[in-house]
Amino acid sequence: MGQDNLLQHRRYIAASYVCMFLGLFSVVFAVVAYFLARKVAMVDGAEVWIHAHSLWIMRSVIMFLMLAVFAALWFIPLIFFVWNSALWVTALTVAGVVFSAIAWLYLLNAWIKGLSKYAKNKAVF
Repeated sequence: MGQDNLLQHRRYIAASYVCMFLGLFSVVFAVVAYFLARKVAMVDGAEVWIHAHSLWIMRSVIMFLMLAVFAALWFIPLIFFVWNSALWVTALTVAGVVFSAIAWLYLLNAWIKGLSKYAKNKAVF
């Protein structure tokens, strides 16, 4: 029975890493990755390295979502003004693009680091 649980946890984490990669393109997949990793994190008998991966995915997705929301705030003036109508609107748009790139690169880095450790069956922290 324990081996079946390990395989199930490995499948959840693998699916979570796939959704984490797809989260680079849509925030919905990042949320799915969070909930798949949460299933493993809530289990008491999970192996330590699997548990560490689930916490890593959850932390990375939360940080990505916070960075994405912060980046989205810089695009609010675009609702009211055309992007090239005033210099400050253009500046805020450029700042939003920069912060969006930071959020995207953060999730990409977390995905690469986590997936490389997952392939070696080692804890990610």
